[in-house]
Amino acid sequence: MDRDQTDKDDEASAHERPTLKTLAFMTGLGVTTVSRALKDAPEIGAETRRRVQLVARQIGYRPNRAGVRLRTGKTNVISLVLNTEREIMSFVSDIIYGVSEVIADTPYHLIVTPYSRSQDPLDPVKYLVESGSADGVIISRTQPNDPRARYMLERGIPFATHGRTDMGLVHPYHDFDNYAFAAEAVRHLAGIGRRRLALVTPPVGLTYYGHTVNGFADALGEVDASEVPFNTVSIDQSIDQIRTRTAQLMRRDVRPDGFVSSAAAATLAIVAGIEDAGLKLGRDVDVVSKQSSELLHLFRRELLIVNEDFRLAGTELARAVLGWIGGVAPGSLQTVVKPGDVVAYRNPTAD
Repeated sequence: MDRDQTDKDDEASAHERPTLKTLAFMTGLGVTTVSRALKDAPEIGAETRRRVQLVARQIGYRPNRAGVRLRTGKTNVISLVLNTEREIMSFVSDIIYGVSEVIADTPYHLIVTPYSRSQDPLDPVKYLVESGSADGVIISRTQPNDPRARYMLERGIPFATHGRTDMGLVHPYHDFDNYAFAAEAVRHLAGIGRRRLALVTPPVGLTYYGHTVNGFADALGEVDASEVPFNTVSIDQSIDQIRTRTAQLMRRDVRPDGFVSSAAAATLAIVAGIEDAGLKLGRDVDVVSKQSSELLHLFRRELLIVNEDFRLAGTELARAVLGWIGGVAPGSLQTVVKPGDVVAYRNPTAD
């Protein structure tokens, strides 16, 4: 064999994926023992398990997904299905982080399955199910009667929804209590003397739209405040659209003196529109907004904030899907987190 061929063979060997046989050779153990040690099988001694797992990490061993699927019928994949045109980046990054934290010490891997606004949201779910690409699925932008949830239930696919449905069907979910958020925001604004309130809603058609609108309306009745309709705006619209329509609203004779905003990005546009109309935040009008990252008080200290933890959402959704895969009853894998208090700016240097 000439030297060039030897070099090629060595290069090919260097790029081969380490296998169970590689691990068995390096540890002096049988392939079956190595396989069981990687799975933390209790019949394998703790020291042997540690040694095999250490060597596996050192040589970059990863299970061959196609082989796993052939042997077990599983892909060891969880898919997070996202409309990346609609979701703000803090939501995307935080929920991915939360899911990844949970599955880090499991055999499962996360794949993100994106889709665009021009697609039917059911299409990526159908692809995952029909191609057998994932053992479990997480979806967001949940609707009261969600065809994706119904489709997966009918086919026995473990899944969890970010947000609840209202179909009378049992499935895992994690949700933020948007009814309580909107109601508490109204009460807080009324408590500081605001009586004409406008709501910037989630998109019509999503479940949390109804929760938010109902919480807002019920609390208005409690505190003897009135709504200034702002029905032409939702948080799905562009920053420019929300800004322009807020400025138009604030130039009217009967204008709101308080806003409840369902998303931080919309709040940036609301504040810009208020200032475009020549009014001052905190003097002429107050805004209570949800946020998922500690940014709004850096933008305007006068804003009133309620925090929503998307990282927690990712954590709970991953646990729910893995629980269902592991045989836990879907009805016991449902969580709703209550909002915290409305938070005003506090100068950290004042402590």
